[in-house]
Amino acid sequence: MRERARTLLQLLVWERGWTYDRFRREYEKAARELAAAAGEPPSTATVEEQTFRRWTAGRVRGLPNRPAPAVLEYMFGRSVRDLLSPPNGLAPDPSVKYAPTINESDLAMTARDAAAHAGDAASLSVPDMTLDQLDDDIVALARGYNRTSPVEVFRRAKELLGIAQSMLERTQVPRQRERAYLAAGQSAAVLSAISFDLGSLSAAVSLSRTSALYGQVIEHGPLQAYSHGALAFLAFWSGRPAEAVRLVRTAQQYGGLGDTAKTRLLVIEGRAYGHLGNQAAAERAVRSALDLSTGARDDLHDDVGGEFAFPDDRVAMSNATTYLLLGDADGAEEAAKSALQLVAAKPDGQRPLLISTQAHVDLARARLLRGELDGVQAALEPAFAVPTEWRGAGTLERMAAVRIGLSREPFQGASEAVQLGEQIEVFTSEASANRLGATSPLAIEG
Repeated sequence: MRERARTLLQLLVWERGWTYDRFRREYEKAARELAAAAGEPPSTATVEEQTFRRWTAGRVRGLPNRPAPAVLEYMFGRSVRDLLSPPNGLAPDPSVKYAPTINESDLAMTARDAAAHAGDAASLSVPDMTLDQLDDDIVALARGYNRTSPVEVFRRAKELLGIAQSMLERTQVPRQRERAYLAAGQSAAVLSAISFDLGSLSAAVSLSRTSALYGQVIEHGPLQAYSHGALAFLAFWSGRPAEAVRLVRTAQQYGGLGDTAKTRLLVIEGRAYGHLGNQAAAERAVRSALDLSTGARDDLHDDVGGEFAFPDDRVAMSNATTYLLLGDADGAEEAAKSALQLVAAKPDGQRPLLISTQAHVDLARARLLRGELDGVQAALEPAFAVPTEWRGAGTLERMAAVRIGLSREPFQGASEAVQLGEQIEVFTSEASANRLGATSPLAIEG
């Protein structure tokens, strides 16, 4: 039984009884004749044995580089696409006696092909220690997020995302690819958070979607939940609180979530309902977040933690904002003070400046609701001392709400209110987020 040709080219070569050496000579001759016919300098085109074997065996994607297509068509009178495709049922010319032969060249080439394929497969991996280092760097960045300059966080997260993407290009080992996708998703999530803090809402949204997609590829529930929670947060910042509720609902459906992840989503849900003016739903979400305690953990929000975590001080700070949206000055002041106490209880060097700053401003906003101008000024003093690079979008938005409140009754025209308003304007104009962001602070948190 005759061996079946894999390509029309192979069939035609067999019919002619050509070895590789004969094919190469005919190829070089055809190339010279084509060049002469075109009035071009003598061609030096040739074909390597490995290339010949790939052509005849059908291991070619697309068309060969020039001048191969023209040369092959000149040699055989068929289109190069047909030559490199299966014979499509064409039988050999019965008048031609041929038999596929196996010679030393075939054996050697087969051995080289096998060795090359094995070598390619072995090279499509990365050292596990490289991925270990990438994991460690992401954990360190996430845990140091609130104590690292936002500009440095952005630079480092961008670098880590590039490394993770490079790992994906270099490895085909499923286990390694899963780790690289997770690292890429985590890096994109950190980039989204810092883009928001630096005042770029559109970049933050795009990066959160990127993170969610990486999580989808590896079906990682906690990463998808975190990313959808971030998108929900960004949705009500864009004036779409109903969309934020929908995104939270989606996030809550992912599997493998621990208490921290679920608490974070409930807090975001409370804020979204606060923007919608749904007091009952907002307060229900706040209570559920505070009461949640099953002991469940996950590998992102708890094991990596840091920016992916949602500790008690952050819960309290965010709940203060929700109470402000509901017009509950007492609830807001209590939550803001709780956040500040929890931050103060942490060791030096571990106190999140972004959280404490926002809590101070929310405390000022609560006092503003009660008409306590002296209390407003006292609450803002620590915030005014924050370096410009730490004045994130969340802080600027809260400050904008205070500024608006100071221009209304009963404070309108009061010298202390005017002076405090001017101080807020200077604070905002100097902020890195205000300089980097494309728009001025939003007003929806007010």
